[in-house]
Parts: sequence; structure tokens; C-alpha cells
Amino acid sequence: MGSDEYACPSCGQPVGTVVRRHKTLGAFVPVWGPAPCRNPRCTAYVPGGGAAAERPGPPEAPPEAPAAKAP
Repeated sequence: MGSDEYACPSCGQPVGTVVRRHKTLGAFVPVWGPAPCRNPRCTAYVPGGGAAAERPGPPEAPPEAPAAKAP
């Protein structure tokens, strides 16, 4: 698996793999790519959380307003 690992182009430190999806002919297919660099001394450093911060989730539902009482 050594040849399948990604490295940061700026500092050369190994980075993780991120899976995104791409729609092709009506079907979503996985596309693997390098994750952002997490080395704070690197020029390509991206601050932030782990994989959960990179993965978009469902949109946040607005808080429900209390029901108005009819007179």
C-alpha cells in the first residue's frame, strides 16, 4: 500500500485519503484524493477538525417557533 499513499506537495509529509463522490452517467462513483495537510509548520496547512469537518452533512433545520395560541 506504500504506492497508494499521498504526500503533501509542500512539505512531503504523508497525508490521509479523502473520498468524495462524482456523478457519472447518473450514478455517483467514489473519487479518492489527498486530504489537506495537517502539519502546522507547512505552507499548505489547513486548520480544522478531522474527517467529520470535511464531510458535509444534512442541512441544519431551523429551530421551530412556538405555536401561536388562537384567541
